[in-house]
Amino acid sequence: MGRKAVSGKSGKTVSYRRAMYRNLVTDLLGYEKITTTEAKARQVCRQTERMITLGKKGGLHARRQALAVIFDKDIAEKVFTELAPRYAERPGGYTRITKLGCRLGDGAPMVRLELVK
Repeated sequence: MGRKAVSGKSGKTVSYRRAMYRNLVTDLLGYEKITTTEAKARQVCRQTERMITLGKKGGLHARRQALAVIFDKDIAEKVFTELAPRYAERPGGYTRITKLGCRLGDGAPMVRLELVK
């Protein structure tokens, strides 16, 4: 039997990490605020900014690219109808990371990741 492709990052398989980040991006766009570890937040921040930029572009191709990352069609629709007009005049920087301290169980640095109003 072959081995699973485990990357050096967090000891998870590539497919697991990709699905986890897609879930976090979908949740952030839906709830507009999530609490997670700092390392995950930095990756989710990059992908979320890209999704909002796709929403600002509009068009069928951009919508399909967003749906390749965002799990929920209703949240993808929200990106194109609510979030893109909200950030139309903003050239970037749609997310904010606020440090919350360390998690009690393992001491991981926790942050709140939110969309800027």
